[in-house]
Parts: sequence; structure tokens; C-alpha cells
Amino acid sequence: MPMFLSKGARLVIHVAGWILFLGLVIAFLSTSGNGSSVSQRIITLSFFVFFIVYFFIFYFNSLVLFPKLYLQKQHAYYFVIIALLFAGIWFLKPFDDLMNMRPHFGNRHLPRPPMPGDFHPPPGPRFGQKIDIVSIVLFLMIWTLSSALELIKQWQNTEQRAAQAEADKTNAELSFLKAQINPHFLFNTLNNIYSLSVSNNSNTPEAILKLSNIMRYVTDEASQHFVPLQSEVDGARNYIDLQRLRVNDKATINFSVSGNLDGKQVAPLLLMSFIENAFKYGISNHEPFVIDMKVSVEKETIVFFCQNTIFKNEQEAERNGIGIANTKKRLEHLYPYKHLLSITSQGNLYTVQLTLQV
Repeated sequence: MPMFLSKGARLVIHVAGWILFLGLVIAFLSTSGNGSSVSQRIITLSFFVFFIVYFFIFYFNSLVLFPKLYLQKQHAYYFVIIALLFAGIWFLKPFDDLMNMRPHFGNRHLPRPPMPGDFHPPPGPRFGQKIDIVSIVLFLMIWTLSSALELIKQWQNTEQRAAQAEADKTNAELSFLKAQINPHFLFNTLNNIYSLSVSNNSNTPEAILKLSNIMRYVTDEASQHFVPLQSEVDGARNYIDLQRLRVNDKATINFSVSGNLDGKQVAPLLLMSFIENAFKYGISNHEPFVIDMKVSVEKETIVFFCQNTIFKNEQEAERNGIGIANTKKRLEHLYPYKHLLSITSQGNLYTVQLTLQV
């Protein structure tokens, strides 16, 4: 049996479920024996109201209340509305009204003739009304069933998103390896490290270590679904430091991190994709340029900001922008309803701001 049902299969299941529900109600009516046939009672207004009430409760909870309120953590509003629906069932008594209702003939509603054994209490004060237990039980059953089905659907969607995210993550990793850790990048980096070593520069061991850390992060840690935010930041910092080796003195590269990174996790290579894009299109060998990058961590959010000058033409940027497209897809799968991505291009400035709820 497939894990994910098609829309047609779900429709068949819903129709079969309602037929079974009405069949049980009709079977109960056939054994009640109140002087009218089942066929007469199922064409009454009470039977129509009974069905519509529970049909409405099921789909109102499944399509509106549960996904729009409960899953969005608006629990107070959700349970207030459920309590109001419960109160409506309490006072409407749809099942009790169905059991006591007589068939309609034309526009006349005939009262039930007296039956042997009927008991008529003497007139007097009423201290309460009869509670329609069956209506309440049906309400709880319909509410629970619709909520459970919605939970199962959300779980299936999560599983499906996870499977798709895994495939997209693999593509993103391959794209990263081809675009960032490619022979051209390695050649430039090793050439810079060689120049440092020839001149006996004290930064040579540190540069080699940074390159080694980048390769280790991409090949080992990035295979996980989520990595510590500190690892992503360290990988980004190593990448930025190596890029500094190949730019001229006219470059201004700023990278800052604020907030507490402990305990925070992020999808691997997420921030580095935007940073790589900034260095791909935002550096020049002839003109001064500025690349600003910031990571701000708060209690429940991670905010990444990146701004760079655009030097390469728009057609080339569009042709080579596969990494950003993959990153957008990963965000949709890994952070549904939990991310806000703003990418703007004004004049010669390209700005990215990403906010993640964690």
C-alpha cells in the first residue's frame, strides 16, 4: 500500500466513510420503532440538518480550524471555537431531534400519536433538560477523527518534504562542490598558499588549515540533515578568509556574527551558498568593492544579511544562478512557513536577507 494516497483515493475513502456513517444512523433508526418507517424519517428536515451539522463540523475542523489555527500554534482561538461548536451541539440536539421527528406530508408536520405505555409527567417546574448523549458522542468522534486524519496528512507531507529535501540537498552539495570547491578555486587557493610559502609568510600554515577545514566540512558534516550553526559559520569564515587571499587591497570584506550560537542548528551549506554567490559576482580586480555579511542570532530566529556590488552582467548571473535556485527549493522543503527570504537588486547593489525560525 503506498504511503501517500492520491486525491482520487482520498475522495473515495471520504465518500465511503460518510456512507458508512449514514448507514449506521439508518440502522439505528430502523430499530428505534417509534411508529414511522425509516424511509419516511430520512426525508425529513431533521435528517438533513443532522447530516449537514456533522458534515460541517468535520470539514470545518479539517480544512480551516486545524490547519489555520492549531497547526499555526493559535491553540487558544482553536479551542474556543471548538467549545462554541460543542455548545451548539449541546443545545441543538440533532440526534435527539431526529429520533423524535415525524415524517412530513406536504407542509404539515404530524405529531406522533400516543402509544401504549407513554408516560406524561405532571406539570411542574423543570430543573433541567434531557442531555443528548449520542449527539455529544458523535461530535467528539467526528472532531477526533477529522483532527487525526489531518495530523496523518501533515505527517505524510512532512515525510514527503523530507524525501524531496534529501534529493535537493544532494543536488545542492554537488552544485556546491562544482561551483565553489572546483579546480579553479583550488588552483587559485593553492597558488596563493604557494606564494605565501615561497615568501616564508607566517600565514601559510593557517591558510592550509582553513582549506582543509572547508573540505572536511563539505565532505563530512554537510552530509547531515542539520548541522550546528557554529559549524556553518566556521565553514563560511574559512571560505571568506581564503577568498581574501586572492583579492586586491581595494577590497573591503566585512563578516560579523552576533548572538549566542550554542544549541542552534541550520541546514548545511545554506548560508555559504549566498556567500559564494557574493564572491562570484561581487569582486573586481580593477575597482574597489565592498561585501558586507552579517549573521544575527536571537532566541528563536537566525538572520543572515549579505550585500555586494554587482560587476558581472545580468545574463551571466542568470545563467549561473543555479545555486540560489537550489537554495530556495531547500528552504521551501526544510523550513516551510518558517523562513523569509528577501533578494533585491537595486542599481549595482545585490542584497540578500534571510530569516529562519528555529
